Amino acid sequence: MAHSASTAPRASRADAAHGRAPRDERLFPTFFAAGYECATARIRDGRRIDELSTTGHDARAVADYRTLRALGIRTARDGVRWNLVDRGGRLDWSSAMPRVEAAERERITVIWDLFHYGYPDDLNPFERPFVERFARYCAAFAAMLVRRGHGGPVSGGPRRRFYTPVNEISFFSWAGGEVGRFAPFALRRGGELKRRLVEAAIQGINAIREVDPAARIANCDPIVRVVAPGDAPWLEEEAARFNEECVLEAWDMLAGLRAPELGGSSAHLDIVGVNYYGVNQWEHGRPERVLGDDDPRRAPLSALLRHLDARYEAPLFVSETASIGADRPRWLRGIGLECLEAIEHGVDLHGLCLYPVLGMHDWESGEYRAMGLWDVQPDMRRILHRPTAAALGDLQTWHRHASERRGRRAPAQAAQR
Repeated sequence: MAHSASTAPRASRADAAHGRAPRDERLFPTFFAAGYECATARIRDGRRIDELSTTGHDARAVADYRTLRALGIRTARDGVRWNLVDRGGRLDWSSAMPRVEAAERERITVIWDLFHYGYPDDLNPFERPFVERFARYCAAFAAMLVRRGHGGPVSGGPRRRFYTPVNEISFFSWAGGEVGRFAPFALRRGGELKRRLVEAAIQGINAIREVDPAARIANCDPIVRVVAPGDAPWLEEEAARFNEECVLEAWDMLAGLRAPELGGSSAHLDIVGVNYYGVNQWEHGRPERVLGDDDPRRAPLSALLRHLDARYEAPLFVSETASIGADRPRWLRGIGLECLEAIEHGVDLHGLCLYPVLGMHDWESGEYRAMGLWDVQPDMRRILHRPTAAALGDLQTWHRHASERRGRRAPAQAAQR
């Protein structure tokens, strides 16, 4: 459903059913967040990606988090590398601890990514032990955070910890199960892999909540949209079906709206993490034909967010977005304004994560890509990209002013009632 700007804060059906925070309560310390690319897929030539290592973030987390705070950012996405932690079922947290400790030291609230394409080499996602080992790993990590008193309160509320059990179920199902780009290098088994990953995510969430009942879960997946090609208008119905049935399938399964035998529910979906880049809209059947910014067939992000808000009645979070090179500030400013537009229309949107916040390397060619707020030098020094930082500063100001306006409006509406 769509909400007008004058709609009073309300609790959704899901809030009432699962004890969630009321709509409009702030989830994260800051609306703007930073994401450290933490992919660890094994790719076709046998190499394993490890962006936390190649960007040097695994060794420089304290300094990286400190620079976030200097720019007014206190929310981050970061990763735990399952393939390094789980050694034949024995769990060793030594690769994750420096960043856990850095987050506590610098008071950064982290949404912990537990499985970003990489898994232990002795597991196969199509076999049962995969789900069981993943659930044990999720529970053990959450239990460790609870013992440490990790996390912090937001707006004076209870201490919170955030998790993303399986990142980008839809993309990984395609990359690892349909076209053999990532391990397990399967072909034409994308649907089967998607169900297995959804099952793993649900079992992981259950295991986390056994030891951390207040855990919040951000299920991050790409939002994409296709349109019928201009020279093939008869594909319009098929494109619409792809948008509704394929793109949203993983979230639907997590929410129990589809394949309920997997055990999903609105409590499992919890926070909808929306990954959105410039290439996420294209002509149906022709992914190389990306819709340009000036293409009238391109839907604004605010409209896509409104659609998700109406479908799931769950908190939303733009969990990934970025552009490359000199386009970075223009893209960030445009996405930020789309987020403000969505909020003004009543969308329950809680954040925008610049992901990746550090420049990174192409996974196949190894070529460096200038992305995010900081360029990473060969000696691992970070150089702030000032035009992007200026765009972020503008957005922080505009978001603060918009929040103040909404805050003034709410008491007036309450008085009228």
